Amino acid sequence: RLLALGRAAARYGGRLLTHDATLRALASLRVALLHRRLALPWEAMARLRPGAALTRLTADVDALDGVALRLALPLAATAAALVLTLGLLAWLADPRLALAIVATEAGAAAWVLWRAASRAGRQAVRAERLRQGLIRATIATLRGQADLAVTGGLAARAGILQARGLAADRAEAAETRIAARADAGLGLATSAGLAVALAYGGHLVAAEDLPPARAAMALLAALALGEALAGLRPGLTGLGRMADAARRVFGADPVPAAAPPIRPDAATGALLRVEAVTLTRPGATVPVFEPVSLTLSPGRRLALTGPSGQGKSTLLALIAGLVPPTEGRIVLEGRALADWPEPDLRACLTLVPQRAALIAGSVLDNLALARDGLDPAEAQAALEAVALWPVLAPRGGLGAPLGEGGAGLSGGEARRLVLARAILRRPRVLLLDEPTEGLDAATARAVLDGLGRALPQAAILVAAHSPLEQLWADDILRL
Repeated sequence: RLLALGRAAARYGGRLLTHDATLRALASLRVALLHRRLALPWEAMARLRPGAALTRLTADVDALDGVALRLALPLAATAAALVLTLGLLAWLADPRLALAIVATEAGAAAWVLWRAASRAGRQAVRAERLRQGLIRATIATLRGQADLAVTGGLAARAGILQARGLAADRAEAAETRIAARADAGLGLATSAGLAVALAYGGHLVAAEDLPPARAAMALLAALALGEALAGLRPGLTGLGRMADAARRVFGADPVPAAAPPIRPDAATGALLRVEAVTLTRPGATVPVFEPVSLTLSPGRRLALTGPSGQGKSTLLALIAGLVPPTEGRIVLEGRALADWPEPDLRACLTLVPQRAALIAGSVLDNLALARDGLDPAEAQAALEAVALWPVLAPRGGLGAPLGEGGAGLSGGEARRLVLARAILRRPRVLLLDEPTEGLDAATARAVLDGLGRALPQAAILVAAHSPLEQLWADDILRL
């Protein structure tokens, strides 16, 4: 009775301890993964698509939580159970009987689990990848369902999703069959342990080397060992999925590019100075662009021009400190860019890239990312500066709801919302990558004029394709 009650208490305590340890491990894992993402090169981060990346990352974290809960802890508990059973049976019953039972049952279970793990590994990876592909395809279909309905492709797309779902179901069914066979094999291993306990224990009882009551304890121990060994099956059959996730999550650390040398710099009147800066990508023999030098003072605007692919966006990323230059140096307010602490640099300099980064929530929620304690009146003034307030006012103004990624706004409206957020940061240096792309001429002119009025003392560097952007600038630099 004491052992039965103790078993229930131990199970409850084990659940508390293992789940607490697992949740702590998952919290640490999520933080570590975010740090690894931040360590990626800027170009790699720019290529990430939020939906696919988040789906993949969530699945990998879900797979890795099994390392602690379904693999490491059951292995440790089973090893402890085997050692404890062997010791107690050797003391209470007979050392020879204890060794025979543990060796038979553990050996048979190890063979069954090894076979199951080797067969389930590839099947688990295939099932997981099919399931992830189905999730991504479903999300893409839901996002584009209006366009598919208009073009008549919704039924065909639904057929593709159904076929993918059936393929994923078949793969998971195959994985389930392997697990069921492993459970049956572990049952046979327990039966083998019981048979050894009955046969060898009976022999010892007949030879009067062991009391019958203690031989009965050996039978109960063999039965309990089967339950301990059965706890290993979920972790070992899911080992392939865990290993596949670990290869992605804990692969080779991204190698950061070499930081530019830190050199002392005398204070000048220029807010921003770029000195013979260029970038050569790893493995390339030719730089992205020839060495660039420029000087930008407060209140001045400089337009970068040149054909598409010439490196205008890359130069902005260099000046923003997202990518270190191969040669040359960048000086901001008299200090080398490499000397700036990250928070101070972001408070001084703001980059608005081509892709608008917005979140689900209200317009004010998106603007509040600029800084804490944002005043609604100031937020409205920023929207007026980029000619967006007349568009949003009829929809609810600052409280207008936006979907994921800013859904509900057109491309030009989303770009203007991001520009309004940049204004609210009050940067001393503002870097703009094609800020009026997708806007008609009248709106583009209004946006540029509003930026100039809102940030009269800011040094503005703009990658310009539009003639309006070039006319708005005080100077032009062609790459």
